[in-house]
Amino acid sequence: MAITLGIDTGGTYTDAVLIEDDATVLASAKSLTTRQDLAIGVGRAVEAVLASAKIAPEAVAMAALSTTLATNALVEGQGGRVALICAGFKDSDLDRQGLREALKGDPVLLAEGGHSHSGGEAKQLDREAVSAFIDSVSQQVTGFAIAGRFATRNPAHELEIAVLVRDATGLPTTCSHHLSSRLNGPKRAVTAVLNARLVGMIDALIGRAEQRLRDLGIDAPLMVVRGDGALMSTAQARTRPIETILSGPAASIVGARWLTGETDALVSDIGGTTTDVALIRAGKPKIDPDGAFVGGFRTMVEAVAMRTTGLGGDSEVHLNTSGLSGGITLGPRRVLPVSLIAQEAPGEVREVLERQLNEPMPGEHDGRFVRATMGAMLSGLDTREQTLIDRIGADLHPLGAVLRNRVELGALGRLRDRGLIQIAAITPSDAAHVLGLSDEWDADAAHMALALFSRRRVGSGNRVAPDVVHLAKMIIDQLRKQTVATLLETGFDEDRAFTDDPSDLARHVLIEQGLQGHADILRLSAGLNLPVIGLGASAATYYPPVGEILNTRMILPTHAGVANAIGAVAGRVITRRSGTVTTPSEGRYRSHLPGGPEDFTALDAALTRVEAVLIEEARAAATGAGAADIEVNVTRDLRSTVIETREMFVEGHVTVEASGRPRVAVD
Repeated sequence: MAITLGIDTGGTYTDAVLIEDDATVLASAKSLTTRQDLAIGVGRAVEAVLASAKIAPEAVAMAALSTTLATNALVEGQGGRVALICAGFKDSDLDRQGLREALKGDPVLLAEGGHSHSGGEAKQLDREAVSAFIDSVSQQVTGFAIAGRFATRNPAHELEIAVLVRDATGLPTTCSHHLSSRLNGPKRAVTAVLNARLVGMIDALIGRAEQRLRDLGIDAPLMVVRGDGALMSTAQARTRPIETILSGPAASIVGARWLTGETDALVSDIGGTTTDVALIRAGKPKIDPDGAFVGGFRTMVEAVAMRTTGLGGDSEVHLNTSGLSGGITLGPRRVLPVSLIAQEAPGEVREVLERQLNEPMPGEHDGRFVRATMGAMLSGLDTREQTLIDRIGADLHPLGAVLRNRVELGALGRLRDRGLIQIAAITPSDAAHVLGLSDEWDADAAHMALALFSRRRVGSGNRVAPDVVHLAKMIIDQLRKQTVATLLETGFDEDRAFTDDPSDLARHVLIEQGLQGHADILRLSAGLNLPVIGLGASAATYYPPVGEILNTRMILPTHAGVANAIGAVAGRVITRRSGTVTTPSEGRYRSHLPGGPEDFTALDAALTRVEAVLIEEARAAATGAGAADIEVNVTRDLRSTVIETREMFVEGHVTVEASGRPRVAVD
């Protein structure tokens, strides 16, 4: 009997599940995610599931962790401050692929250097400029991202810069060629920047999670779910945390397939922060061919093709004051539900809410609270940010009591972007408590917070809602409306018959009328042609009407609330390595390898050399990731053209995939 432990740290809950022989769910448990120290929530969930199943800790043979931490951090713009060093880039390259936006004002150096398309050195690396830049910013950042022109054809300059950084600072480095073998320097640089920004955050999570498991008596190997649903070792995740973006959603896709047996379906996973929609075809999740798109950035990370939107049970509720009717919208940011924060500090929160309700006029920040995130990295704050964080201290405050003027709203937003503070405000979770759809937290506090919000005025001068129940229904209806739109967008995006903007098509009047079965002069019908698998702890609360609206089958499987944790231990270890062969001149074939280019006079010799190196790398990576019984699959993609009736080789790509089930501890 092999017992495996799956863990998922979501935005609101941390889930744990025990599975026997990859076939039976023995028990599952939930604990509130403790964002100030995620390992606390992990420990509580694991303790609860062990107790529920009456399983001794030493019986666990393998543990796997999926997490929305990296995804949420990028969606919410959080993470460490990094420095980017580019070799051979031009200033205009910063305006490609959103690179300048990804930097968010962090320091960057455009140094002389880089290589040519064929792998030759284009210019010598300006080591003096690199060293001077490293010295000037090392105290201001938590890590370095490194990108070289055509580094996938020759990584020498990236590797040299990495050595200079490590020797001078000891800080983590991310080389772009380690994350992708594909061309497109600015896109690789974006991926490297985001990876460097996540290193400290993921390292802290893994380190504390491993320690907490050991404290509980679990000595089994710990794996981490990648964004494509495969498993990787904790050592790999620490250096390549960008590969864990969409980790939680990818695990949910694997879990959905395991739970339902459906081979063709849309999967919609609602969490506290995001809703993630993906497609299962022929029993496999679709992989995004362009790389994962998260937080407004297209990366080079292989991941499940996922439409991620900032919509969840803890999405912030916004008042729409445009026009006369007004209304509300949700997200994309997550906040702490007032009902949750009131459960943690009941007397304090209720007292503030009651006092605000007794005021004759509504305040701009009524029903909103702020607190600092304990253990956050506070380096690089400006004067106004430091003043505000000092004022917040270690206590929970009404937001209006912390802000002295409107100028400080900017500083507050920057602190929030970096994950240094948390805001509490009304959410769909609070609305669910008001309507009796949920009873986990403080429903009375939720009622008071919604009462405060309902007093606010729209453009016509009328209140946004006549009463609390009406407002709660508006919030839940809006969540369902935005969920329907997200599912339709995914459907249009994946259906090859449509080429227009999926967002526009999903909201087109013909689709709206077709969903409602319009029948007058025209008869219209519309709907999804695939079932929807609803996942997430709150799916059963929000999703049943969504299936009805979309005229399709809504599947809400048993254990839907812990599908991510199930998917974490149902996955395989998969490592992929890719390499390229080019032809710099007639009769010469160049293999682009990690140690530099090698030339051959025969194409097959060049391909065989690349293939041998990649097989060795992929096997080693799979072994290092904890795989057993490794299988290797090799594919070659050769491209040629016809010139004057002669077929001429242009370029060849070799991809090696090594896969196996994770090793389990043996007594």
